[in-house]
Amino acid sequence: MSIAQWPEAERPREKLLKQGPQSLSDAELLAIFLRVGCVGKSAVDLARELLQQYGGLRPLLESDQTEFCRGLGLGSAKYAQLQAVLEMGRRHLSASMQEGDLLTSPDLVRRYLSAQLRHRHQEVFAVLFLDNQHRLLAYEELFFGTIDGTSVHPREVVRKAIARNAAALILAHNHPSGVAEPSQADRRITERLQQALDLIDVRVLDHMVVGDREVVSFAERGLM
Repeated sequence: MSIAQWPEAERPREKLLKQGPQSLSDAELLAIFLRVGCVGKSAVDLARELLQQYGGLRPLLESDQTEFCRGLGLGSAKYAQLQAVLEMGRRHLSASMQEGDLLTSPDLVRRYLSAQLRHRHQEVFAVLFLDNQHRLLAYEELFFGTIDGTSVHPREVVRKAIARNAAALILAHNHPSGVAEPSQADRRITERLQQALDLIDVRVLDHMVVGDREVVSFAERGLM
């Protein structure tokens, strides 16, 4: 039976419009994205099959183009559409951060950094450059690979802060292992960066470590 023949209250699109997107299951949300099913399968049936094949919604959304396009009913056009949707979400978070004091919006910062870094397969060291009202000036990824005292260069962070005319910044990096617990190397590089940035009167407000399920704040842990 096609979705058009379902009772109206059970159709994913109508359900979303009446009850909000939070009321939908992963399969129902994916079905709206797919729009149509295939021979013998509704869009919801196809969505359920894809979620089982990929192991859930997140692995599907974070798969690369080759892996994504292996899915039944998927292809390059759907992959491009998905990437556009994900990027719009990231840009919406970025725009929200440009409008207010990030010190009063730690959850927003966490969501933004998680969207940017959680899915990365290598360590990425990034910086949020802020103005004197702690609004976002820019997000920039500066260093890649193993984050330690030799791979993160304080002089480069200082140079970027001056170029951005930043008054403060938030450091961030991910742990591809999924465990967000700060390491001794994380603590050492934070101290080095604080010392270097103090020389140009730029405050380091926080260092956030992005894991699979949480984002750990140095400031909240009392580590800085």
